[in-house]
Amino acid sequence: MFERLEVIKNKYDELQIELQKPEIVSDYNKLKSLSKEASDLEETVNKYQEYRNVEQSLEEAKSLMKDPELKEMAELEYAELKTKLEAITKELEILLVPKDENDGKNVIMEIRGAAGGDEANIFAGDLYRMYTYYAEKNNWKIEELHAIEGTSGGFSQVEIMIKGNDVYKKLKYESGSHRVQRVPVTETQGRVHTSTATVLVMPEVETANIDIKESDIKMDVYHSSGAGGQSVNTSNSAVRLTHIPTGVVVTCQTERSQLKNRDRAMNLLKIKIQDEIRNKEEQELGATRKNKIGTGDRSEKIRTYNYPQNRVTDHRINFSIMSLDRVMDGELEPIIEALITEDMRLKLAGESFE
Repeated sequence: MFERLEVIKNKYDELQIELQKPEIVSDYNKLKSLSKEASDLEETVNKYQEYRNVEQSLEEAKSLMKDPELKEMAELEYAELKTKLEAITKELEILLVPKDENDGKNVIMEIRGAAGGDEANIFAGDLYRMYTYYAEKNNWKIEELHAIEGTSGGFSQVEIMIKGNDVYKKLKYESGSHRVQRVPVTETQGRVHTSTATVLVMPEVETANIDIKESDIKMDVYHSSGAGGQSVNTSNSAVRLTHIPTGVVVTCQTERSQLKNRDRAMNLLKIKIQDEIRNKEEQELGATRKNKIGTGDRSEKIRTYNYPQNRVTDHRINFSIMSLDRVMDGELEPIIEALITEDMRLKLAGESFE
């Protein structure tokens, strides 16, 4: 661990020297890139320096223990410093865990009603509201990209952009199949039904870095529609783009302008293609789906929302909380924090869920 810390410190020192050079200062893009690189290392370097300072003080206290007059005071100081050093060591271990480069990014979230017909669509709408409330609590902004409303409420499909600080870091664990157990409003005999909705969370990517040939895109235009397919726009402003090589399809109908809808759809298409590429690379490396936290596998049942018992259970970490009503009002933090903690524990131990 300390060899790695020395390498990081030396790299940080080199970057500080580079950042002072006139040719770097005058190059905005290079300056921005190196500044971010240095900023990413700064917390670890500072914590390592703190470790070294405490370690030095510990040696000094150890020496003072040889003096009969100072021994008692030195022993107390030594015990305190040793405890502090152990705490800093744990912090350094966490800081050295490889960071997800996407953690600071905005996300595209796709929610679909799955098994359960109208009730599944209604539940998809409930999840949409839950994430909206959670976003508000985190001062994030939500932008609806595309929505197909269910005939009885909710959504058969809805796609949103969520912008803010560390959005992907917290929401990346939400990808998967969400199951609800409750009495549907359409149930006349009071029976509990089970329905599902799927969630997919994708980090926003630098779309300028993804090249898509126009010849690989099939574009369809049609009238925007609301619940039940009812037309809400008499012009052909809605846009559907199909990327022929991958089969990825995106739709956008939120704008009145066909051109604006196409631009939005194109950005979404690039993000989805990037997500497909990333998943394929992971599969080729044999790493896909090994860690059940944050895999993005929508076929995997990750969480159950049990209304009769007011309970939410995350099956990946065997975590339950008896406050479903508050969770649906956006109080997701206890679940998210439990997932982050377990994810960190696994990474520190070099383990993964099979």
